[in-house]
Amino acid sequence: MGYDWLGPAMFGGALVLLSIGYPVAFSLGGVAILFAIVGVSLGIFDPIFLTAMPQRIFGIMGNYTLLAVPYFIFMGSMLEKSGIAEQLLETMGILFGRLRGGLALAVVIVGALLAASTGVVAATVVAMGLISLPIMLRYGYNKELATGVIVASGTLGQIIPPSVVLVVLADQLGISVGDLFIGSVIPGLMMAGAFAIHVVIVAWLKPDAAPALPLEVRNISGKALGKRVIQSMVPPLLLILLVLGSIFFGIATPTEAGAVGCLGAIVLAGVNGQLNLASLRQSSDATMRITSMVIFILLGSTAFSLVFRGLNGDRVMEAMLLNLPGGYIGFLIVSMLTIFLLGFFIDFFEIAFIVVPLFAPVAQQLNLDLVWYGVIIGANLQASFLTPPFGFALFYLRGVAPPEVKTMEIYRGAIPFILLQLLVLVLIIAFPGIVSFLPSLST
Repeated sequence: MGYDWLGPAMFGGALVLLSIGYPVAFSLGGVAILFAIVGVSLGIFDPIFLTAMPQRIFGIMGNYTLLAVPYFIFMGSMLEKSGIAEQLLETMGILFGRLRGGLALAVVIVGALLAASTGVVAATVVAMGLISLPIMLRYGYNKELATGVIVASGTLGQIIPPSVVLVVLADQLGISVGDLFIGSVIPGLMMAGAFAIHVVIVAWLKPDAAPALPLEVRNISGKALGKRVIQSMVPPLLLILLVLGSIFFGIATPTEAGAVGCLGAIVLAGVNGQLNLASLRQSSDATMRITSMVIFILLGSTAFSLVFRGLNGDRVMEAMLLNLPGGYIGFLIVSMLTIFLLGFFIDFFEIAFIVVPLFAPVAQQLNLDLVWYGVIIGANLQASFLTPPFGFALFYLRGVAPPEVKTMEIYRGAIPFILLQLLVLVLIIAFPGIVSFLPSLST
């Protein structure tokens, strides 16, 4: 009993290493080795625990669900090369340009479509930052509104399926990826709808902050505009139908649908004249790098959880979380607040592999719907992706924004959208039927 503090100390040690910038996989693995040595020297950790490590590694490598991760990453990377984002933004800008705030509305719609096509936040934020931000600034948009709507719409890839975030969360919670995808559709659309309503209200209250495009810019005939809409809208909609439709209607597993999505992305790149050896090599390289990072983090987190359990850290944390005042409401407040605060400083993967495995058994014991719990974690992480000073979506936009856009303007622009995301999160928590409605129809 005197050494029960070792488990929580492991958690604290890993967070310290992560906060100073040490690589995630090696932080987790290094802390595991260090505390295993301490535990063995104190006679409270049985080295026999470590013999389970090879079996766990082979279990990770043979996990069929995780095969969806490289598929969705490749699909997003290939679509980035295909020019779909550029075509969508230009066409939507012309379509909505006659309205005040039309360009910002176009960014929200395109962000939702790209989220449903790729599920990759970085690609969406960078593409929209490069294409739409200069146009919005050129026609007099308020810098805070322009940057805020771009980073917020880009983070829709966290919650709108298919999403790498949701794939990893489903694996960590031990639930079906398909159920989590279906359950997150309505919350994702609610997020996009909240952003669009905010843009309309700002444009109405402050016309100078979101002007309509000049007539000469959107001067295109109805027939030409219709053709352009079809060419820009049909390909991503077909891809969404192929990927999500095959999952929702039970035709394919998420992994199989991801493979279909990869093929579809290659075809679209070919149709747009962007398919060549260089683009295939770049997409494959990006996929290999990100997937290798995820797998190494998984290996490190597996070693961490093994030693953590051997030091009875899981029992200590479980007892503490189960005995929180307020029962499951107290647990929800603590778990959501922990994830939100950690999102200020560390990436989604660290949160998913360190914190979620601690919360999942407690949620199960409290008889919470794990699909619903996974969706609210995803929505919470989406808000953390936007939160200054370390929100990753803010960094992505800062990297491509023109020099006249100040970092503080990006931060201030994100704040209203963070509040909107938190409002939707509260609604999802208060009304679980928002998540359970579509999965109940598919059963």
